[in-house]
Amino acid sequence: MISAFDMVSIGIDPSSSHTVGPMRAAFRFSKLLQQKKVLDRVSHVKTELFGSLAQTEISHGSCKAVLLGLAGFEPETIDPEIVDAFLLQVETTQRLSLLGVHDSSFPRQNAITFHGPQTLPDHANAMELRAYNGEELLLSQIYYSVGGGFIVNKRKWNR
Repeated sequence: MISAFDMVSIGIDPSSSHTVGPMRAAFRFSKLLQQKKVLDRVSHVKTELFGSLAQTEISHGSCKAVLLGLAGFEPETIDPEIVDAFLLQVETTQRLSLLGVHDSSFPRQNAITFHGPQTLPDHANAMELRAYNGEELLLSQIYYSVGGGFIVNKRKWNR
């Protein structure tokens, strides 16, 4: 059950659907890589944003939320003071430490793709994360940011 307190989310930018949701989805994806014991094989992660997550691009913070989530930060516990330095480090090195334990390539120019007004059939705020070892796809997940910082993955959505 969701309480009134669950509807108040602390985020790093103006919209919980665009920051808290994507950060949680990216964090959950990194944890899933770890649970499936493929995290140490990941060379890079690609993220595709759809609908309003893509249309607002940089202004609502979805990009930085994805980076922070993949790195193991969670909205409830992240120190806002470290965000800018962390993002600068990723930008400068083109590297991202997944969950803070596994180094991967993260070239900003093609690591996150924006699909503008295009949406996925189930929800307007969708994102797909894919982890690779070279060209080999290790894991792919679709998540929906359904509002208030809540996320649902495609498998659970279709139940």
